[in-house]
Amino acid sequence: MSDNVSSSLVLIGMPGAGKSTIGEALALQSGLTFVDTDRLIEQREGRSLQAILDEEGYQRLRRIEAEVLQSSDFSNKVVATGGSAVYSSAAMTHLRQFGPCVFIDIPLREIVRRVQNFAERGIAGPVGQDLQGVYAERLPLYRRYADITVDGSGLDETALLAKVLASIADSNN
Repeated sequence: MSDNVSSSLVLIGMPGAGKSTIGEALALQSGLTFVDTDRLIEQREGRSLQAILDEEGYQRLRRIEAEVLQSSDFSNKVVATGGSAVYSSAAMTHLRQFGPCVFIDIPLREIVRRVQNFAERGIAGPVGQDLQGVYAERLPLYRRYADITVDGSGLDETALLAKVLASIADSNN
């Protein structure tokens, strides 16, 4: 990655996969700026993702997310996307113009363990859909848009970061 710092890196995956944590570490190591697209949405809207969901529903949140993603310049950035970014093919096409999409693939059992606050987390899905349903619906989309897939099963932050860096280096060779 340090060989080509003009490129960005886009992290995709489920809530709780570690996109923000790993993204911040990748940005520090690469000298790129870190961007969490959920924070961009909240800044634009002046409210939390959960407030948007509660007030306007998940379809509206997904539309806002797509608008924010498509209107942003992600040059020279490590981008941690919201878990629902993959619902917009236009947004994903835009993101991929800046650099490869890295899917941090964490098994459902680990996501369930990590995401204790599902109902308050601002996860864009239909009312009544549980974490297992969200996972089943999104997994094929993550796989579709991934340029690089990193199996993070059972890895702590340090090991996952090392595996992401190694996967990026492998993809550049």
